[in-house]
Amino acid sequence: MSTSEEINALLVSRFGTDPAAIRPEVPLRQLSLDSLALEELRLLIEDRLDIDLDDIVLSSRDTLGHLVAAVHSKAGA
Repeated sequence: MSTSEEINALLVSRFGTDPAAIRPEVPLRQLSLDSLALEELRLLIEDRLDIDLDDIVLSSRDTLGHLVAAVHSKAGA
């Protein structure tokens, strides 16, 4: 499963996000992810992909594409 697919699966299974709403250009806030949900998502991604995202700063204004790119860069490091 790709990084994008892993994150999409987490959004759907853990946050109840509508799969049709998941697109790279969508700001995270439009997926109803506030700062607490973003932190939970970060921890879930770390667990699932066995990576450290402590130095990745995300806000609800960032897009899903930005999140995927940041995670992908850490996973490939």
